[in-house]
Amino acid sequence: MITEEQILNALSNVIDPDFGKDIVTLHMVKDVKGGDNDVTFTVELTTPACPLKEMIQNASINAIHHFIGKEVKVNITMSSRVTSNRRDNKAQLPHVRNIIAVASGKGGVGKSTVAANLALALSQDGAKVGLLDADIYGPSVPIMFGIQGERPMMTKVNGKGMIVPMERFGIKLMSIGILVDEKQALVWRGPMATSALKQFISEVLWDELDYLVLDLPPGTGDIHLTVVQTIPVTGAVIVTTPQQVALADAKKGIGMFKMSAIKVPVLGIVENMAYFTPKELPENRYYIFGREGGKRLADEYEVPFLGQIPLVQGICEGGDIGVPVMVSDDDITKAAFAAFAQNVARQISIRNANLEPTKVVEMVR
Repeated sequence: MITEEQILNALSNVIDPDFGKDIVTLHMVKDVKGGDNDVTFTVELTTPACPLKEMIQNASINAIHHFIGKEVKVNITMSSRVTSNRRDNKAQLPHVRNIIAVASGKGGVGKSTVAANLALALSQDGAKVGLLDADIYGPSVPIMFGIQGERPMMTKVNGKGMIVPMERFGIKLMSIGILVDEKQALVWRGPMATSALKQFISEVLWDELDYLVLDLPPGTGDIHLTVVQTIPVTGAVIVTTPQQVALADAKKGIGMFKMSAIKVPVLGIVENMAYFTPKELPENRYYIFGREGGKRLADEYEVPFLGQIPLVQGICEGGDIGVPVMVSDDDITKAAFAAFAQNVARQISIRNANLEPTKVVEMVR
């Protein structure tokens, strides 16, 4: 009879490369059982979007065969539980494990497209995901998800009226664009915009989420400060395009999150519109905006480079008709967004394991 101790000893030789420790020490091994010539156990990953899932699974099987016996039958279940490292009082968004701020220094770099498809990619990997359109003056979510003209439902929780976020393609959505007429310009001063954002945080019934993706407006202003002072942001994803003018503004976005008064971890940089690939020539790449500017920026600031998203006509067309590319049949572009989302999930797991707990920023005047 193979014992539980033998199984754990064998699996203690499987190292998770992100954390530099073995999966037994990391408490990733569950439900261990041994038989005459078979073993059963579960490996619980830190996110369903883990890009190392197959590698860890194969390493676990090989460890059993090497340290116990080549003929042993291995029954392994790969599961996941999204980690969180919140140490705030959870007065806001108490059931949200991780909050991802998607930001850029300037407009026009495809930040909303990246945020929308990041949310969808995480959801397709099995996570519970919400998308909050925090761009009060220029909301994009209603068009990108085809919900223009629709209005959310209301419900009561403990006697308090709450907005029920809309659902589309498996994720929860909230935007100022589904509360006002799309032709109505919001001529609001900063305090009115930040007040509306606070309502989306405190008066929307988000329920339990693994990830809440925030699509922030371009620049570095009132909305950004309100976000970090109201909710515990797990980390920020910076969106840029390869050309120098976009990179210069992306540096300001990175600088804002790295300020000593804010100190929100930068999960990494993603380069959007990295290259153009014609539909007729899917193997060809044309670097019309420059080459690898985002990667050089990541190297300069010593933050992870999360990936490159190509410039293809289908991304624009899908956003215009309310069908984001992650729910289209464009497998090449979907693969780029899926790899990017897995890198984001991976960096969140590393951040939660190695950095200080997530908390609300307290600005000192």
